[in-house]
Amino acid sequence: MMEPQKFAVFLFPSVRHAMTAEKILRDEEIAHTLIPIPRHISEDCGVCLRVGIDRQDQVAAILQGAVTWEKIVPL
Repeated sequence: MMEPQKFAVFLFPSVRHAMTAEKILRDEEIAHTLIPIPRHISEDCGVCLRVGIDRQDQVAAILQGAVTWEKIVPL
């Protein structure tokens, strides 16, 4: 039986930061999804970027210095 894919979400200080990160990942052709922040992670309204857990380090390296994120949370 296949194990379900695991994800990580990048949380940002604002929607603008999340949108900037989304554009960077789209330009780099990195699979991602912009999703509402899960309630068990934060009560804040907003969006975050979901990536495969296996891509977490790659995405962090790509975004480093280009956009600010608050934290990365595994799902």
